[in-house]
Amino acid sequence: MPARLSPYLGFRDNARAAMEFYQSVLGGTLDVSTFSEFQASEDPAEADKVMHSQLETDNGMTLMASDTPSGMEYSEGGSHSVAIFGDDEAELRGYWDKLSDGGTVTMPYEKAPWGDTFGMLVDKFGITWMINAAGQQQ
Repeated sequence: MPARLSPYLGFRDNARAAMEFYQSVLGGTLDVSTFSEFQASEDPAEADKVMHSQLETDNGMTLMASDTPSGMEYSEGGSHSVAIFGDDEAELRGYWDKLSDGGTVTMPYEKAPWGDTFGMLVDKFGITWMINAAGQQQ
């Protein structure tokens, strides 16, 4: 398998809900493993929390996430963003519409100075997304 780069998101207690939401937006197959399945935490309150989850979409995107155990430092959103780029305007508009539902638009999804359609938002789980649909080449 060639090396791949994939976003891995950290949540406090809502990784499952977030990943199920992202699956509803992006489609694909979601696999979820809990801390109890791997005896990875002695805290009973963390038994059903997500130790690892992975969403694989039909068009080749991979998104992974987990819940951060209570004994580890956690900062919601952090200093990262997830970007989706492509040239299928309808597909990207669909992602934008679904991700922005319940979230906060920080830059409207509209024609950008470089000719593409671009927007930024923070979804209802505190994750920053950048969506960019390539403009028509001249």
